[in-house]
Amino acid sequence: MAESTKEIKCVVWDLDNTLWDGTLVEHDDVKLKPGVVDVIETLDSRGILHSISSKNNYDDAMEKIKQLGLEEYFLYPEIHWNAKSSSLGRIRENINIAMDTILFIDDQPFEREEVESEHPDITTIDAAEYKKLPDLLRLNPRFITRDSKKRRKMYLDDIKRKVEEEDYEGPQEEFLASLNMHFVIHDAKEEDLKRAEELTVRTNQLNATGLTYDYDELDAFRLSEKHKLLVCELTDKYGSYGKIGLALIEISEEYRHLKLMLMSCRVMARGVGTVLLSHIMQETKKAGKKLLADFKHTNRNRQMYVGYKFANFKEKSCDEKGNILFESDLSMIQPFPPYIDIKIF
Repeated sequence: MAESTKEIKCVVWDLDNTLWDGTLVEHDDVKLKPGVVDVIETLDSRGILHSISSKNNYDDAMEKIKQLGLEEYFLYPEIHWNAKSSSLGRIRENINIAMDTILFIDDQPFEREEVESEHPDITTIDAAEYKKLPDLLRLNPRFITRDSKKRRKMYLDDIKRKVEEEDYEGPQEEFLASLNMHFVIHDAKEEDLKRAEELTVRTNQLNATGLTYDYDELDAFRLSEKHKLLVCELTDKYGSYGKIGLALIEISEEYRHLKLMLMSCRVMARGVGTVLLSHIMQETKKAGKKLLADFKHTNRNRQMYVGYKFANFKEKSCDEKGNILFESDLSMIQPFPPYIDIKIF
């Protein structure tokens, strides 16, 4: 098993002798493992996703899962006869999370070892241990927020969006306009802080510094006269994406200093990635101040670096640890996308 302290974001289940007792291709009357539904529901209520990697006939397996009333819980199931390591790779890509936040459960040592050989960062566990899953520290998030409780629905909504997008034959901007998106930016309130902490912990690809902040630190920034803590949310015709962005701004006489900037990678395909930054740039320009922004390369946040450069930020300094200080002269601010209704409070 991989050694990691990161919270698990997705549990991937084998089927035969793991989710149920028996082998489906041999006996159609397989029965769910005792208590396995409670395990799945408990983890789902904590915002932990589920998927499947199984060597089986897809149609037969999905029909059985429907009969058992569990179809709604499993995102992007991989059911075929190919290597499970390739299945885990596709699941990771579809859900868009790091491999070290996935737990794979299977009754066969060979299958677990094959997956580990290709994905050394993954965590694997013997199916005999399935009842222990809810007690594992990495499957017990510090906070369970409204957004985390709705996480599976958000992903299911996103699957519907992707299907519609694939079927859409017009220009990309027309499709995005058809989603009827509403983007809201507001000062963080006390009730936002649990989700704000969760965002700093869970967001890796689009976190400008890789820093995390706990509830108390964020609350202190929220109450500070020298800081501004912004939260943004996104909804469309399919439902809510939840709170998907966070910015921490330090305020001084001469500068506004962007100390933290992050955005959920789930929304980047919606063309909203520049909205929060453009708003901060506009407000800084109105205030007649200069804008600084911190950045540090991690192993996953290059897209955020590109975003700053695209927004015409220049590197002002870089220390020996790779901490970059960007500055913008605010001469070029990207306009808000015309297909998004933006409200600022």
